[in-house]
Amino acid sequence: MSVARSLAEYVTRSSYADLPDQTVDHAAMMIASTIASAACGKEIQSAAIIRELVQERGGRPDATVWFESGPKLPAIHAARINAVMSDAAASDDSDLRNITHAGTPLTATTLAIAERTGASGQDVLAAMVLGYEAAGRIGESITPGFRQRGFHACLVASFNAAVAAGLLLKLDVDQMTHTIALNATSVGGLIKAADTSVAREYHAGLATMLGIDAAMAAQKGFTGEADILEMPGGFCDTYGGSDSAGILQSWGEDWDIITDMAIKLVPGSHFQHAMAEAAANAARKGSIAAGDIASITLSRPGMTAIDGPRHPENLIDMAHSAAYFMAAGAADHDFTWAHATPEKIADPVIHGLIDKVQIGPEPTENIAAYRQGATVTIETTDGKSVTDTVLVPNGAGQRGIDWADIDAKYRTLAPAALNAEQVEASLAVIHDFRKVSNVSDLTGLLA
Repeated sequence: MSVARSLAEYVTRSSYADLPDQTVDHAAMMIASTIASAACGKEIQSAAIIRELVQERGGRPDATVWFESGPKLPAIHAARINAVMSDAAASDDSDLRNITHAGTPLTATTLAIAERTGASGQDVLAAMVLGYEAAGRIGESITPGFRQRGFHACLVASFNAAVAAGLLLKLDVDQMTHTIALNATSVGGLIKAADTSVAREYHAGLATMLGIDAAMAAQKGFTGEADILEMPGGFCDTYGGSDSAGILQSWGEDWDIITDMAIKLVPGSHFQHAMAEAAANAARKGSIAAGDIASITLSRPGMTAIDGPRHPENLIDMAHSAAYFMAAGAADHDFTWAHATPEKIADPVIHGLIDKVQIGPEPTENIAAYRQGATVTIETTDGKSVTDTVLVPNGAGQRGIDWADIDAKYRTLAPAALNAEQVEASLAVIHDFRKVSNVSDLTGLLA
């Protein structure tokens, strides 16, 4: 039996009742996080362009384009623009194994397909958990090889959309097998483009759209190569230089949406979040003022240089600038949503400290515990040294995710596209999403 078929059997034979409460709770948190990020990204030019494209194309009125009062669009197109808005703001979530932004395609896909099919909140939450699990296992099998080969994590993100869409479309095992197989040969994406341009959110839209398309094609009988994940020259071999041996191991013993998912509680790439957190902690512990800092030194497994733009000038630069995250955390004793604003990105105090950021030796102990973690040491002009280590960034399931943090994020970002009444009403629906009989209870509040 092929790996794709085995995965298809696992997901199609699972139901909401089989899932631990924490998994569906994390899925609901992911919905709130994604909508909040999309609200923040609504007016970004890249999102506006894709919104114009899909609105020009029109089509059957399946699903809501979030924050728009105009007509509904085909589910595949509504999901695409909603995903682009979320990814454009760089404020969604990440899988700590490879920084796949799974919540964006999962939320955009499931809400759009559920509007088309009339699925319930429980249907959506189950599709999200199972989609995350299947995609996470496939992604782990090609990590770190796909990044070393220059590919972007949209390769993984698309499986979230494909499997979740297939579940909401009620595909059988054969159809789900071919959904996975077709998706495996559908999407590309280069990491260099995503690191330096708005191709990043273009990738997110394509991953969402192509995942849905694979499920819809399989529903109508289109077939792919069922052995594509494990065969020589197939998905795992080509992208990861690996086999597929681990994809099916220990299904159901734990859940990736708990162990590996992290919701962004601050903006930018999750590669940098622990750096900012550790720098802020060190500055607070030592009561160190920005003007007294002589150096900021980073220690992280596998990191031998400071990555990303040294002096960011815009949101894209900021999201990938390790030096900015550490300098900002040290300067302000914190790192918040405000650090994605043009005013903070141009802050001369932060830019002054950026020139004092340097790389140090890699850690030699407890290496496996660093999950996008960082050790930051701040030295002062009078010779004092303060060090702090953050092994796992705040907002990670591994550390525990608090609804209070998700609520704070939603109430901070969602007002960019929703009025105060919509913010509170939609957040209340998300909290009780497992009780929702039709997702229009939520999407109607987003228009």
